Amino acid sequence: MKKQWLVRALSETLTLASTTTSSFTRSLCSSTSSSSSSSSSSSFALKNVTKSNFESALSDLRRLVRDADFVSIDLEMTGVTSAPWRDSFEFDRFDIRYLKVKDSAEKFAVVQFGVCPFRWDSSKQSFIAHPHNFYIFPRQEIPVGGPSYEFLCQTTSIDFLAKYQFDFNQCIHEGISYLSRGQQDEALRHLQMRYEDDLSELYLREARDTALVRIADVLFTERMKNRISEWREGLLQSRNSGSKFQESTNDFSQQFQTIFFKMRPALLLNGFTSHQLRLIQLVTVKHFENLVYIRVKGESSTVQQLIVYTESNNDRGLLMKEVKDGLRKEEEKKIEAAVGFRHVIDLLSSEQKLIVGHNCFLDIAHMYSKFLGSLPSTAEEYVSSVHKYFPYIIDTKVLLNANDVLRAMMKKGSTSLSKAFAFLCSEIASSVKGSRLGLKPHVNVEVRVDDMRSSNWNSGAKHEAGYDAFMTGCVFAQVCSHLGFNFELHPPFTNLTHDEKLQKHINLLYLSWINSDIIDLRTGKQTAESSYNSLKFRYPKIVFSNICLIWGFPSKLKAREIRECISKVFGPSSVSSIYHLDETAVFVQFSKEEYVSVFLELKETLERNNDPISVLHPLSKLLEGGNTRAASYEFYKEICSSSISKVLFADQAESIGIKWKTKLLGENEMASFRNSTDESESGKMNSVIDDLSCSHFLVDETLDSLYPAEAQVSK
Repeated sequence: MKKQWLVRALSETLTLASTTTSSFTRSLCSSTSSSSSSSSSSSFALKNVTKSNFESALSDLRRLVRDADFVSIDLEMTGVTSAPWRDSFEFDRFDIRYLKVKDSAEKFAVVQFGVCPFRWDSSKQSFIAHPHNFYIFPRQEIPVGGPSYEFLCQTTSIDFLAKYQFDFNQCIHEGISYLSRGQQDEALRHLQMRYEDDLSELYLREARDTALVRIADVLFTERMKNRISEWREGLLQSRNSGSKFQESTNDFSQQFQTIFFKMRPALLLNGFTSHQLRLIQLVTVKHFENLVYIRVKGESSTVQQLIVYTESNNDRGLLMKEVKDGLRKEEEKKIEAAVGFRHVIDLLSSEQKLIVGHNCFLDIAHMYSKFLGSLPSTAEEYVSSVHKYFPYIIDTKVLLNANDVLRAMMKKGSTSLSKAFAFLCSEIASSVKGSRLGLKPHVNVEVRVDDMRSSNWNSGAKHEAGYDAFMTGCVFAQVCSHLGFNFELHPPFTNLTHDEKLQKHINLLYLSWINSDIIDLRTGKQTAESSYNSLKFRYPKIVFSNICLIWGFPSKLKAREIRECISKVFGPSSVSSIYHLDETAVFVQFSKEEYVSVFLELKETLERNNDPISVLHPLSKLLEGGNTRAASYEFYKEICSSSISKVLFADQAESIGIKWKTKLLGENEMASFRNSTDESESGKMNSVIDDLSCSHFLVDETLDSLYPAEAQVSK
């Protein structure tokens, strides 16, 4: 099995990747201040945005998004699955697919975010695209509580990015940081709590906490008391004599500088240690009622320590309020600046534009987790919440699979973004002049970056988020044309979301990174279109209530041998299919739901008895070693809900505290199952289970004898 090693720190992964590739990074910009660039292998016009040009780029993007007909997006991440068993499987139920997407979005980082507004220009009969490539990095700009950010890196994903010459140095050093809405609210709440107390009381508590424990401290405080007293007496004499007070730079020494602060005389303290400053604060609070010790930021953003003269208690209170308000505004500015890239997400949300992605459910989950707040625990809660922020989302992969003609032309399994782009937008995608491997585009597209325009590109920039967002938008435009939408008749400023040809496809997204269930973001429910999935034809119809989860069995056992063990007891047709989660766990789908509870109870009985007869039982090969465990399908959901991600499924089950060897359907479910038959039949069922522990009766035949009516109908 292909193992995917995970590392905690990106730097460790970079070290690993740098040993496997000689050209690990490329510079996508000629300098960090450049607003647009082309890679060495591509002539594609692309606006690269880092923290150095983010403010100006955001200002331009606001106008472009406001004028856009739709905005396409794409994300580059540090990984997809935190463990092999967390990959998306055909045996995953609707709610479990969401839990796996949730785990991925919570554990991995987004390192590049592509945003490409598309606007129809009726005078040119063409779309104007403005691709933006944002480098982002979860740098902790302000203390928001807890440890610094952590994220996983999947070596296959990092190697993939390195293969396409992703600039990791640019990302780490120049990437735009961000705060989610939840983090911003938490930071503001902490700020509110910090400034609820009166600033004078805060300084007083600080002074009282400073103890004089050394003779040197006592001598220093006495000297400071005398110097501060001399300075204050000088102020009072100047006022009484009517002479004008003068600022001075040489009072006492360079450590004391007389200045004005908010129209009040003040003493600026220079060159003292932090301990000495606390002692000066103690002296001021204890001995001088009309002097106030404060800390403020100077013009160069350095912290200044001041002793300010006040005329009265009212003047003192007014000064402290002014200082507190100023400090609070400074902190609020810091928090606002730390919001960073989330301003782009807020822009997309507030403008309510049609958001276009390709197989984008995971992308949207990342957007929610990184920039909005914690992901809800269920898919229903999540889609309800995300629909409020982004009411119009369209998935080009859903569009491609929904159109029978396009699906037939593109053939099975070729709806990846790069293949769809090459087929539908061949004139744009082709790097060889004159090559026409796909359809001629029905819709023209022109790229514009600042004042630079381009209509000729090659595909050397693919797997950069900005370029992939551009490809997604181009594919969407061509598919719309195939669906019968005529952009040439498209009136200016017409909302695409109101078009009846598109409305039935809006807010339908694949729930996983493989073709699978389709979820409707408006309702949180699966749609009828979910039935189309060519992968599922490899297996019999999946019935989740018929599935038993088995893990911890001997590693030498293969799926065929597990089937044989079970079939010897339950009959040759009792097992519909077996599917490996990883090398330590399998799904077993029985042909009848009753077999699940019978198997679990039989396994429990054999392990409890542990006698010579049990050793000779056909299931003994499966139970060898005493570590085999089994559970109903519902337990699989419990495992996937955990934030822990061990590499092997068996270790995962152990890590979340699963100590028992068998988890039955549950007491209520088992009671219901037993009550479904009368007492005599229940007795027969118990007898069957006992007999199975010492004989090779076929459960299929026995159960049919217990349910004669059902058996006749099935025939």
